[in-house]
Parts: sequence; structure tokens; C-alpha cells
Amino acid sequence: MKRFLLICTFLLVNLAALAQNSDVWISFQDKDSTYIGFKDENGNVKIEPKFMGLTSANKFDDIIAVTEEVNEKWKSYYLTKKGKLVGIDSLYTFDNGPDCENEGYIRFRDPVTDKMGMFNSDGKIAIPAEYSNLTKVKNKMFIGLKDAKKEIDGEHFFWKGGKEFLMNINNNILIENFPYNDDLNFYSLEKSKEPGKDEIRESFRGIDGQYYSFINYHKEFKYWLKNTLLIDLSKVNLEKHSFDKITYWKEPNTWISESKSKFMQQNYNLLKLKLQQLNYAKTDYFISSGGLNPFIYESSEYNTYFNNCNESKDWQYPTMTIVINPKNKADSGQDHFEFLRTENGYKLISVSLKKEGLN
Repeated sequence: MKRFLLICTFLLVNLAALAQNSDVWISFQDKDSTYIGFKDENGNVKIEPKFMGLTSANKFDDIIAVTEEVNEKWKSYYLTKKGKLVGIDSLYTFDNGPDCENEGYIRFRDPVTDKMGMFNSDGKIAIPAEYSNLTKVKNKMFIGLKDAKKEIDGEHFFWKGGKEFLMNINNNILIENFPYNDDLNFYSLEKSKEPGKDEIRESFRGIDGQYYSFINYHKEFKYWLKNTLLIDLSKVNLEKHSFDKITYWKEPNTWISESKSKFMQQNYNLLKLKLQQLNYAKTDYFISSGGLNPFIYESSEYNTYFNNCNESKDWQYPTMTIVINPKNKADSGQDHFEFLRTENGYKLISVSLKKEGLN
């Protein structure tokens, strides 16, 4: 009986801890829309509005970058859920925005050495500031660039030289001379004694002698396009491989979202005609990768595909856009078919055509 009670107590404690850890705080503004604070999911105020400037997190999981005004001066730092302040004046920013937590880790830049590191969810330094540049953590891995030189080009800069490594979150090297590649799916990692032979994967030899292989999003999409979509352009198959809502461009200047069934009912014949061109060798087209536009895909069904700072999670859910150029080079405009990679495969999510109107 005592053992049973101990087991129940243990389970209750762990369930309570899990519930506490999964508690997400939501940002809100004060009456003047000047300052930002955070509430829990029940509407209880956890942090009174006091942040502004570079505070970009809409949700607060474990650690966020914040800015506030103190004694008429800007103060920026990282804040944990438990109220711990770390990395004062060490925010890592890119494209005029601070970093956003991913998998419980957030990047910072040492203002003295100009080197980068990472804090974990407790505000402790998980990756020391010894890198020229770091990617976000993806499946408990990241790419680190060391000993590179910063080259300035007007208002922009780029890194020259140095050495890139694939690392794990324990700061251990997995692969040396690992080339940065936006197209690799780090969540598809497989390890083997020999290089993989799957045509949609890329293999790299690790320092442990084993081969690490990852799906290449571009190769995966091209294979899927050829072997799943283009071999069967029936209405049933096209609708099967469409997102629940399809967003399309309609003149004069607006994006419209429609259920996939209604959109296909009204536009299927035109879509089939356009997509059939991809089966012809002379068709001039290319495929570009990216992520969902947060200013277009704003409703709740797209939340999965954005992080807490409303950035597209293109490292996990990229978009692949087929861009078809006109047959007559004198014509202007292009046809665009955008596909989103979801947990259930690639789905058509957006269409814009150069001339023909969509209904």
C-alpha cells in the first residue's frame, strides 16, 4: 500500500511539473500600446507591461530577449521564465530582430569579443561564446563557424574564411568541415557505417567514423513532384495534396483564402493545364525554397509553422515554390505554385497566375 501511494505521489509530482513546464505565457500590450507584458493562458498577468523595442516574442516558453527603458536608457537582456536576467547588452540580432528560442536554446553575442554562444532555458551558458557565427539549434544540433573574419560591405557584412562544424548541444563536434546548407532536414538524421544510397539524402562522415545522412528538401520535393503529383493530376489527387485552405492572388491587389474543395471546384481545369507543363522538357521553370509569409498566413491553423516570434520555421516546414516562366520571352509575369512541407507531406497552399484570373 505504501509503495502504491509513493508511486501515485511520484506521478502527481511529475505531472504537475510537466503542466508547469508547458505553461505558455502570451504577450499583451498596455492601454497605450506602448509597453509589452505577459499573461498566462488563463489571463493572469505574470509580467506587467514594461518591455518595448527589441522585444519580439509573442509567446514565452522558457527564455526570451527583451528590451526596457531604465533611467532613460535602453537595457536589453535575456529573461527566463523564473525571472532570471542574463546576457545584459548581449542580444544577438539579425535583420533588425533579436534571436528567438528554439528547442530551449537562444543565441547571444559577447559585446567585448564579438563572439557567439548560447544560453539554455535556465539562462545558463550551454555553448560558450567562442564562435564567429551559430545557427539555431535543430534537433539538438547546430552549425558553428569558428575563426572567420567579418567583412563589411556598406550596411551589410559577411563572414570570410574560418571553419564550419556540425555540433551537438553538449558542444561536441559531430562533423568537421560541415558546409552550411539551408536545404538539409536535421530532423531526418540517420547514422550508418556506410554512406547512404537514398537519392534524396546527403551523407557526411563524422569524426566517429560513421556517416550522418539528412534529407535534402530540394531533392525530396523534386522526387515527390515527379513521382506523386505529376503522374496523377486528377482532381482527387491534386486536392489530396493541398492544404485545407488555398490562398490565391486575385486582381486588383489582394490575397484570398478559400477551402481547397471550393478552390478546386472553381479552378481545377486551369491548374491542371498549368501543372501539365512541368512534364514537358522545354518548359522553363525553377523551384525556390522559403517559408510562409506571416503577413499573409495569420490565422490559427498556421501557428504550427511559426515560432514564438512569428518567424517562419522554414528549417522544419519549408515552402517550395514552382515558378513557371512564360513561353514567349516577350511576355511578362510568371505562374507561382507554392507548396508547404507539413507532417503529412507537401501540400499546395498558394497559387498566383500571371494572366488568367482565378475564381
